[in-house]
Amino acid sequence: MCGSGVGACVCANKVPGVRAGLVQDHYSAHQGVEHDDMNILCIGGRVVGPLVVEDLVDTFLAAKFSRGERHVRRLRKVVALEAQPVAAK
Repeated sequence: MCGSGVGACVCANKVPGVRAGLVQDHYSAHQGVEHDDMNILCIGGRVVGPLVVEDLVDTFLAAKFSRGERHVRRLRKVVALEAQPVAAK
């Protein structure tokens, strides 16, 4: 959690194996887990009120990855991108 949630999300996604999503609504809180195997929830503390945050966290924690064929295929693509070396600047 940070002011907008953007910085926390950018930073978290630099860690291999992390699939962080910036969430401000109930649908994204569960859909990100179900379809993209999101494993980190990022929320903007200056954007989302405390009662909504509680609901988003509960929704995120209750969601499960669907293991649907297209979702597994998508996740494999993300894992393959992580395995590629990053060119030095």
